[in-house]
Amino acid sequence: MKLTSDEIATVVEPTLERPDFEAAFRALPSPYMIIDRDLRYVEVNDAYCATLERRREDLVGRGLFEVFPNPGPSGRRLRESFERVFETGRPDSIPLIPYPIERPASRGGGFALRYWSAAHVPLPGPDGRARFLIQNTVDVTELQRLREIAYGPGADPAPRPGEKDILLRAQEVQELNQSLLQESQGLRDLFMQAPSFIAVLTGPDHVFALVNNAYLRLIGHRQVIGKPLAEALPEVLDQGFPDLLETVVRQREPYLGRAVSVRLQRSPGAPLEERFLDFVYQPILGPDGQAWGVFVEGSDVTDRVLAERQQKLLLDELNHRVKNTLATVQSIASQTLRTAPDPAAFREAFEARLMALSATHDLLTATSWRSAQLRDVLLSEVQPHGAERYSLSGPDVALAPAPAVALGLLAHELSTNAAKYGALSVPEGRVSVDWRVEDGTLDLAWRETGGPPVTPPQRRGFGSRLIERSLEGALGGAAELDFAAAGLVCRVRLPLDRR
Repeated sequence: MKLTSDEIATVVEPTLERPDFEAAFRALPSPYMIIDRDLRYVEVNDAYCATLERRREDLVGRGLFEVFPNPGPSGRRLRESFERVFETGRPDSIPLIPYPIERPASRGGGFALRYWSAAHVPLPGPDGRARFLIQNTVDVTELQRLREIAYGPGADPAPRPGEKDILLRAQEVQELNQSLLQESQGLRDLFMQAPSFIAVLTGPDHVFALVNNAYLRLIGHRQVIGKPLAEALPEVLDQGFPDLLETVVRQREPYLGRAVSVRLQRSPGAPLEERFLDFVYQPILGPDGQAWGVFVEGSDVTDRVLAERQQKLLLDELNHRVKNTLATVQSIASQTLRTAPDPAAFREAFEARLMALSATHDLLTATSWRSAQLRDVLLSEVQPHGAERYSLSGPDVALAPAPAVALGLLAHELSTNAAKYGALSVPEGRVSVDWRVEDGTLDLAWRETGGPPVTPPQRRGFGSRLIERSLEGALGGAAELDFAAAGLVCRVRLPLDRR
């Protein structure tokens, strides 16, 4: 048999599962609210509550302008848009409207200026007249602030074609807002990923309106948006930066800083860390020519500054060492010339002493002139005589450059004297060197045994004077020669804390 259309509907319709439209409204990801003709909240969704930081029960049943009062131009624009929708029954939109929102007490209170893009669509009653109004809104504050940085305060670039008649249907509303969101997100991504640090500060208290990732890294990832400088970065208040900002705002002229030192607490409870910054404070001017904020842009150049300081330190140290080396060479030349009987003897002695100086320099160069091991300094002089002719006994001792050079020359003079007149001049002779460190002082003894009988010299030559005086002065040490008959003994005392 055949069924009528009504009978088919009776059979089919009960099997259709109806969606929960109220639950769907609540779950929409974009902020929506519904008001009646008295401009009272009838319903809000979860995204709307999250955006405005309000609970649903604090809004439904209350007037919109009671919750968010605004007697100024923005409030009038919003009210006029509502009235047009209720009077004409046609959608209306506000592409951009600034509207301050009171912050909850839990967030510190006060007002935060936000920029919105709003679309208003009528919901008709049984009589066909608009009985309710549904609003879909998007927070475009960051987009507008970036536009103001580019074009100046109050800038409202021309809307794209069709924006004046937008939102003939709710779907068109959503597409427009999605486009705005994408534009905002794109600009925000560029801003956040910029390699230099960037911040925007507004008002007389220099409130942080925008910061990018590089700026957050610089300050230790502290939450500063919406906070005045004094609250966000209290450690910089006595470092002159508030005065610089106020001067830039007052004079409406940029300030350029080069390698400026700033001390920041980059970790909670940690001591202040010094960083060096290249930066510019650029005033942001309004249509009236007055500065309403400061655009901050710069780079952390700490590594460069420290490298330059290290380079200068190395150059200063090099100059100092060259002067000391030249003075040592001059002294060696003068004293050797004074005691040499002929030019050939002078050349032999002078070259030998220069080679001893060069050997110690080679040891220091291997460690970038930080230190040389005492054992290596001694070995460079006694090793050529054969391993069976000497013994070295003592702990590892790292010598700073100046003591290393002095002990290198001393060891050269002792080994040269031993080879010419002392223990190393005969096959059975030996040299032993032992040392210890006590209370930061090196005690070293050079002893010769098995050599010819020793007689004290009738006069002191350069070698003896060098040995006895090389460790005095700035090094604070001393060397003593004992011309004992059984063999020469040289005792050395040298503080190791001298550089």
